[in-house]
Parts: sequence; C-alpha cells; structure tokens
Amino acid sequence: MAPAVPASAPGGAARPLSIVARVHLMPPQHNAGAEHMLVSMLRPLVERGHDVQVWLSRYGRINEPYDYRGIRVVPLEASLDFPTAVRKADVLVSHLECVPSTSALARGYGKPVVAICHNTHRPTFRDMAAGGTALAIYNSQWMQAEAELFFAEYPKSVRPGTELVVRPPVFAEDYATKPGKAITLVNCNPEKGGQVLEALARRMPDQQFLAVRGGYGEQVLPDLPNVEIVEHVDGQEMRERVYGRTKVLLMPSSYESWGRAGVEALASGIPVVAHPTPGLCESLGEAGVFVDRNDIDGYEAVLRKLLVPAEYRLASKRAKARSAELDPTAELADWCDAIEGLAR
Repeated sequence: MAPAVPASAPGGAARPLSIVARVHLMPPQHNAGAEHMLVSMLRPLVERGHDVQVWLSRYGRINEPYDYRGIRVVPLEASLDFPTAVRKADVLVSHLECVPSTSALARGYGKPVVAICHNTHRPTFRDMAAGGTALAIYNSQWMQAEAELFFAEYPKSVRPGTELVVRPPVFAEDYATKPGKAITLVNCNPEKGGQVLEALARRMPDQQFLAVRGGYGEQVLPDLPNVEIVEHVDGQEMRERVYGRTKVLLMPSSYESWGRAGVEALASGIPVVAHPTPGLCESLGEAGVFVDRNDIDGYEAVLRKLLVPAEYRLASKRAKARSAELDPTAELADWCDAIEGLAR
C-alpha cells in the first residue's frame, strides 16, 4: 500500500499537532465518498507524526473507540466530552452537517477550523462562510468556481482565510486489480442511477451485473437472475469485492461533485460510463464515456461496444492513463502544509 505523504515532506510543523475532526459517521460503519476522502486526507497527517482524532456526532453500532487506518475514531456512545477535545486541539476539521456546530465551538475556544466542502449545494458555502473558516477545501476546480459565484452573489459573506483544491485522494496501488466480468453500479439509489442498472439488466439478460448497496438513500436492487446484490462494502475491501469483479462501472448519477468511485475504478483500467455532471467530467476527463442518464438506449449501445475486446482495450488504456494523471501526492503535501501552517 502506498504511503500517503512521506513523514519527511517539506513544510513540517515544529511539533506534533493535535488535530480533531468532527463528522457524523465514519468507516467501517458508513462508507461514502466524503468519509473516504476524509480518511485519505487524515492519513498523511498521521504519517507526519500528528495526533489525529475523529469524533462522531451520531449514534451508531460501534460503542468503543477504534483505530481505522491509523486514525483514532471516538463514537458518540464512547464519550460525550467533545468540548474537552476541542479545548486541547490545535486545529479542528469538519464537513457536511457538522460544520456549523464545530465552527461555533472553534470560535468559543479560539481554534482554527477547516471546512471540507464535498458539494456545491448552497448550505455548504453558507455554513463555510458563516463559520469564520480558516481553511476551506474544495474537492474540484468546478466547486471552487461555484464558491466564487457564491461570494460574488453574497459579497458580505466572510471568505475563508485560505482556500485550497484537494481532489478526493485515490492512490492507484490501493485499488488496482485485474478487472472482472460484471457491469457494476456502486450505491443503487435513484439519484445514483439504480433504475438505469435495472433497465440495462433487463435489456441484457446474458450479461452479469453487480448492484452494490450504498451507505445512504433508498436502494433500487433488482430481483433478476443476472443481477448479484453486494452488501455495503468497507472502502478497504472495494478492490477485492467490487473492482476485481467489475468490467465496466456505471455512474449515471444526477449529481456528482467529483465521483470517487469512478477514479477508484480507473486504477484498474475499468472504463466508466457516466452522466456528464460537471464533477464527473472533471474527474474522468478523456477517460470517461458520457451518456445522458435518461438515454437508456445510449447506455446499452455503449456497453455493447465496450464488450468488443478491441474497443475495451482502448477504453482501458485511457482509464489507466487518467488514473496516473490523478496521483494525489502533490495535493496532499499542500494540504498537510496548510494544516501545519494554521498552528504556527
């Protein structure tokens, strides 16, 4: 497994920092793109020698603190003393629903707060602008551009002290494997395209499909002989349980700010057929095969073409090339430097 960022990376802090994150849930109980992006960003801080803790704000199935990929996770059931952790912290990190409350505590204790923005919905920018954010992380160039439009529309909003683009980090070595035979959809809720998978499976009865249950949303899980339902998968197991069985990944999402699963699939040379959201167009680049999510005929035509060996080899080559372009090492080093800079 590739290291996130070497401990000897330049720009290191003069001393180990206490970095405390507040989020609603974490793997292995909850496996979504936002949480695995956070894990990928916290790991290099651990490797630089910092103490990193994640405190959860929702009750779940795990009652005791646990380590996940070197990160200490404190469930809500295990301790209610989050304010004490805030008081001792050098830097606070949060995302999604936890940004307002974490920012309020940060102001009370005089701590710098980092807001990781995973989508372009108005509450994301509103909460980040209202919280006195020291550092805002945007997961794509198009999200940064959307933030600029927000600040132009609301010029009295308080801009973050620093803004940085960190694309959801995916190290190819963590996911690369030999592709399988199935056409796969990860998270089968309607917004991700569960109904598209079902329609295609009915049209292509001789083709194997995988329907991977997602961590949120109502799931469309077809009861068809050529569809295998895969239960919710921990991110550490995606290579073996999903990508090693996948020939083509479907991403007919109505909205994706980036699309981490697509980038994970590229590492194995797995072509991705996707709806052209701004985030997917940016993440997949020239490797993406884009078809409108309402065009089932188009999806079927593309899939049948990709089942031709010569066409598949070309698409797979483009996928691996794009994966190499998205190496996250430099952006993670910038991220670590920015965090360390907040404590100086």
